[in-house]
Amino acid sequence: MSNNVDKYRKEGNFEKPYTTMNGIAMLLLVLVLIVLEIAFVAVFRNPILIVSNALAMIFICAGFFSLQPNEAGVLTLFGDYLGTERKPGLRWTWPWNMRKRVSVRARNHAVDTLKVNDKRGNPVEIGAVVVWRVNDTAQATFDVDDFEQFVHVQSESAVRHVASRYNYDEYEDHEAHEPTLRGGADGVAEALREQLQVRVQLAGVAVEEAKITHLAYAPEIAGAMLRRQQAEAVIAARTKIVHGAVTMVEMALRDLSEKNVVELDDERRAAMVSNLMVVLCSERDTQPIVNTGTLYT
Repeated sequence: MSNNVDKYRKEGNFEKPYTTMNGIAMLLLVLVLIVLEIAFVAVFRNPILIVSNALAMIFICAGFFSLQPNEAGVLTLFGDYLGTERKPGLRWTWPWNMRKRVSVRARNHAVDTLKVNDKRGNPVEIGAVVVWRVNDTAQATFDVDDFEQFVHVQSESAVRHVASRYNYDEYEDHEAHEPTLRGGADGVAEALREQLQVRVQLAGVAVEEAKITHLAYAPEIAGAMLRRQQAEAVIAARTKIVHGAVTMVEMALRDLSEKNVVELDDERRAAMVSNLMVVLCSERDTQPIVNTGTLYT
């Protein structure tokens, strides 16, 4: 895709500066012409001067246009791109130059929640927000029909593409270095921004930021995945408990042996290990039973 983009950029339109005249100065000239028009009508009463002066005022007034901050004016002459004026304020150009205002302010686009299959094929719901701005007014005006609609469509396409490249969450066969949609939000957001930038640069648009705003399993599998996550949490907790219990039993047997507190044969040692494991791994409080006899009676 990048090769096609590079080939297109060589043939596409690119922004170039175009300097227009100061509108305030031209406005003062119009005021002078108005004073002269009054003088021609009241004093000289010369039809040629009156008409000529009036046509000059109409000619000048037709060339005024204004630009707000972070707004650009794209100028064309009979379909030929002349350039772009980015200086804000009251400006003036030749009346036959066509002018089109293009906002270069930062804009937000919220991608509606989409149902997409992740890398493992599980259906997930994902939504995103994209911050973008027009970077090249010539491409935005001439290379696509509607650059705003173009960004909206490509944003949805990029979200679908990126979501299908990652697992929603970590699984048994998950590679440690591979990010997930849920655990690697920053990496996924950066991948989304880069993917979207490649897609919208044809329209002269720069993507400032892209973030995931909604992420969840699709309703049809949400219950099953929740039970799976709960089961994984229980297994992880049990594993931790058993590991800790084994460590404590090992420490207890070692201390009893080193300090000669009691001599334990293999059978008594096994019984002690069994009792300690039950006490340490039980989910409920254990009730002690006092043996007044011996282990063998």
